[in-house]
Amino acid sequence: MNKQVSVIFMVTGILFTVCLIVANIVESKLINVFGVTATAGLIIFPVSYILNDVIAEVWGYQKARLIIWIGFAMNFLAVTVFNISIILPASPFFENQHAFQTILGNTQRIATASFIAFLCGSFLNAFIMSRMKMATQGRGFSVRAVVSTLFGESLDSLVFFTIAFYGVLPNSELLILIGTQTAMKTGYEVIALPITNVVVKWVKKVENTDVYDQNISYNPLKIGEI
Repeated sequence: MNKQVSVIFMVTGILFTVCLIVANIVESKLINVFGVTATAGLIIFPVSYILNDVIAEVWGYQKARLIIWIGFAMNFLAVTVFNISIILPASPFFENQHAFQTILGNTQRIATASFIAFLCGSFLNAFIMSRMKMATQGRGFSVRAVVSTLFGESLDSLVFFTIAFYGVLPNSELLILIGTQTAMKTGYEVIALPITNVVVKWVKKVENTDVYDQNISYNPLKIGEI
């Protein structure tokens, strides 16, 4: 199997990783979207699912698995550097330690919830895209993209809010948060579908590839199989 990667694949993977890191940074700000409270991560985090769809559709599950783990590793690195920077003694002239910590610092519980939720949601998204593509013989990309995102984002939100806030918020509030976050992120995917379709068709044409995942392992840990 060819283990070389193209420039387009590399750029897509880098963009995927940047979206994850930026989403974590801006997650601390609460925003108002048509009367619904959400985190600012809503602006960019759904883009990672769109890119996940593109990678799984064009290059297949194995390449998507590689990018998911790279994204996880780089996000972990970023969070580690953030925390070390917060812990290190500030210069006497630095007056913004509290603001710095507020923006870049997360509690251990929230950080753990974020990492686990990302892995669960991303792998489910890629798996569903792959299996539905095989089942439909490559037809109906739009439907597959929305369905995979719906399930992936649902699992992501369920895992994140349960681990991060169970016992802190009432169960009814947790369910509302999970539902609204999933709905808004899936809606984001639907709105972006015309652009996503154009991108997928263009990439397939330029790359001259359209992978169907036959006889592969869906084990998330088999990173070496690309």
